[in-house]
Amino acid sequence: MLAENSRGNYTFVRGIGPFSAAVTAQPGFEIVHAQFLPLVALNDGYIRVERHLQERRRPLEALCGMELRIPKVLSREAFDEFNRPYIERLKTWGLDIAGVNPVTRTNVAFEISPVSEPVLAGFYYTMPSTLPGATFVLSGAPEIASREGGVQIVARGDTSPDGLRQKLECILQVLGAHLSEMKLKWEMATAVNIYTVFDIHPLLAPVLLPVLGTASHAGITWHYARPPVSGLELEVDVRAVKTELIL
Repeated sequence: MLAENSRGNYTFVRGIGPFSAAVTAQPGFEIVHAQFLPLVALNDGYIRVERHLQERRRPLEALCGMELRIPKVLSREAFDEFNRPYIERLKTWGLDIAGVNPVTRTNVAFEISPVSEPVLAGFYYTMPSTLPGATFVLSGAPEIASREGGVQIVARGDTSPDGLRQKLECILQVLGAHLSEMKLKWEMATAVNIYTVFDIHPLLAPVLLPVLGTASHAGITWHYARPPVSGLELEVDVRAVKTELIL
């Protein structure tokens, strides 16, 4: 279901508590991607986000996406506990639209050279723009599908080639539905990120690239990392932006 963040100048697809499913800039605006290199501790990152938006003369409500990295995969209970202060921080920034969080998110754990504490890898926000074309962000989606009146992990525990295929097909279906809801297309994407420690190379040509179409011309980024919750093995996020910053 689409909703509007009028003060932030973007429309979003409702998601679950910690994040929205997708965002797209409203006419006259674009979504900007800002990346931290090196990564910054999450609490320091909040301060950096506030400062950057102030320098850009944008309200905090213009924030529309966050990229987090955590030290290790969490249990469901630990994940919920991690989310509480994060959600409260967004609420203090006015990012609570009728009880719904409008901000997209990807949150993963590096398998090699893990971080020692939660960090902020990057964020997204809207800016006035006269550039043509839509800009959008799709939150990281794992292999979770709605089935039999609830949600289930697709091919749970199965990391065989067939299991990974089922997982990826599920994710692409979910992300494609979000694009359709915003009346956008895969071909508009400028970046596609895959997060897994398993071999997805055999799935690129038969499964992923045909879906991406010409968006595949920009390449695919594979992060050797795990989704944030135990039991999940694969995650994908997507964006279409015209401005990329390194802070």
